[in-house]
Amino acid sequence: MTKTQNSTQKQKFGTVSLIGAPNAGKSTLVNNLVGTKISIVTHKVQTTRGRVVGIVMHENSQIVLIDTPGIFKPNRRLDSAMVKTAWNEAHASDVIALIIDATHKELTAEEKIIIKELKKRQINQKIILILNKIDIVKKEKLLKLISKFNDMDIFSDIFMVSALTGDGSDMLLEAFSNYIGEGYWQYDPEIISDMPARLLAAEITREKIMQQLHQEIPYLCAVETESWEVNKKGEIKISQVIYVTKTRHRAIMLGTKGQKIKKIGSDARLEIAKLLEQKTHLNLFVKVKENWQDDPEIYNNLGLNFT
Repeated sequence: MTKTQNSTQKQKFGTVSLIGAPNAGKSTLVNNLVGTKISIVTHKVQTTRGRVVGIVMHENSQIVLIDTPGIFKPNRRLDSAMVKTAWNEAHASDVIALIIDATHKELTAEEKIIIKELKKRQINQKIILILNKIDIVKKEKLLKLISKFNDMDIFSDIFMVSALTGDGSDMLLEAFSNYIGEGYWQYDPEIISDMPARLLAAEITREKIMQQLHQEIPYLCAVETESWEVNKKGEIKISQVIYVTKTRHRAIMLGTKGQKIKKIGSDARLEIAKLLEQKTHLNLFVKVKENWQDDPEIYNNLGLNFT
């Protein structure tokens, strides 16, 4: 991440929304481009729920990267809110970057939905395509994919990257810098995200839940930072509530003699402390709230539109 500005050039500022199907690699790419972890990453689909903002300095450009929830056919209110957020962010940005997993043999149902929507809306924004995971795809297949997507006549440019290794990242940042227009920087050059620390901390805890638990439980829980205090020693004391929909889910979350929740809390605390660069104490409480997915306040805390 370059934080130097060429004094002979005017400042540039713009937003880039990264959209795609679940597990396309959006969050991994944003983390790579920003240079540190700001968006949680797991092998499970639909990890990202709300908008995650990463801020990158590249020469004289301040580029705001928006990691959006994966786009898929929604079945629940929460799903619909996530998909709506993704499209809202996309259409409010200067550049739309569609990320496709290049390892797929054919376009997935979700990818077809996205491309169809991009065609239908006839957006006047610049739309580019990013083929991800090129480190594990043969060159011949990549060339065929490029030809296929070029024929769609949607994308102004096509890039090949590996979000995991960083291959192609420099070229991508250079392109983003060229796409955006002149404008004053909106953030201090040292800032890497505008997300509140309380939300980042809640997201880290949710990531640890997704890593520790399986099946439907991680998708049926929400994490809320209830309190955040700094004591006289400069140590941070955080209390978080994990909402689950069923009593048996609470029991699974706690684990035998509370071992599971202790592991989740320990892993989350270490990562939050690393992020904040301060000693951190974290207390987790698991509560049953059957209809939390119908609670407007929780949606607001997640950065989602309840309606």
